[in-house]
Amino acid sequence: MTRPLALVDGGNADAVLQRLRAALDGSGPAVFPVAPADDALVAADLGQAPNVPDEVALVVQTSGSTGRPKRVALGAEALLASAAASAAAIGGSGQWLLALPAHYIAGANVLVRSIAAGTTPVLLDAAHFDAGAFTDAASRLTADLHFTSLVPAQLARIVDAAEHDDAVLSAARRFTRILLGGQASPPALLDRAAALGLAVTRTYGSSETAGGCVYDGVPIGSTQIAVRDGLVELAGPTLAWGYLDAEERTAAAFVERDGCRWYRTGDLGELAPDGRLRVLGRADNVIISGGVKVSLDAVERAVRALPGLEDAVVVGVRHPQWGEVPAIALPGARDGQRHPQLDDIRAHVGGILGVAARPAVLREFDVLPLLASGKPDRRTIAALLTAQYRA
Repeated sequence: MTRPLALVDGGNADAVLQRLRAALDGSGPAVFPVAPADDALVAADLGQAPNVPDEVALVVQTSGSTGRPKRVALGAEALLASAAASAAAIGGSGQWLLALPAHYIAGANVLVRSIAAGTTPVLLDAAHFDAGAFTDAASRLTADLHFTSLVPAQLARIVDAAEHDDAVLSAARRFTRILLGGQASPPALLDRAAALGLAVTRTYGSSETAGGCVYDGVPIGSTQIAVRDGLVELAGPTLAWGYLDAEERTAAAFVERDGCRWYRTGDLGELAPDGRLRVLGRADNVIISGGVKVSLDAVERAVRALPGLEDAVVVGVRHPQWGEVPAIALPGARDGQRHPQLDDIRAHVGGILGVAARPAVLREFDVLPLLASGKPDRRTIAALLTAQYRA
């Protein structure tokens, strides 16, 4: 059995909300929120009358670091299980502020949770996010419990403003819980948010798990965690149906073991004695520098440990002698702040991770290139740093 798949402008969150409501209760087609820039390409690729398996309610296209983007197909049961698990973990159902694009799983999840809770979300234009717009949107929340999902770059803007603007601080403190995901959260940012009295919870998950399914290292709902050969695997009722029109990719990512279906995340991780998960970075985010494997995630963690470098982004760039080398991109320094010099950073990283891990390039950007999701645009950053290095 199949059902129609409706493409929806991901920039129109209200339209996505209405379509999702019908998709979840079975009265309408499955929904595929598409970024406006990708609309024509996706439509041409899928054809005039696309269909999906009957159990699929939502399709989310991931940004994809290489190759063709993945189109993750999620069932209504998985989405609602995710909403129920999240509500139990954060203190109940309430009203949500949508501050992320609706064509990303974190944004779509805010809409699903609102539908499950029977509340009307406040919609904020993610493309024009700033502390003032966030404060104005927060003032329109009327329920007793307030929630939102952010990425670290958004939280950083709020924290920066809240440290000297009482209106922003008051608005941020009104949230029962702020879910923070999409990428690794700088410890210094979390410390600053905690000092302001903000209730922040770090989330870990992906489109393939219907969004965050591990909160502050602890699985929520019926989620199970395993680490096999250093790689994180997740199981539970929130797992996706699979990838649209990609049977081999689905079979490689979703595996059956001991009667349980597991999603192989591709992330490196470890379990602490108390069972908490610590994610160490992507298994594929590795370069070979002078014949030595270097984890760019490990280099980024080492760099971010230095004062003033909490928002640094580390990518790999080509090198004529060593093959590839780590390179650092920095957002512009705050007033009166001075970033450490490259030689000092190299000494710090080399002392921790070895000579091959020492960054060879450093560039400060007035505005760090970002994806629509708020994550650093690592492809663009790498291209710009490569051009600088060759110059």
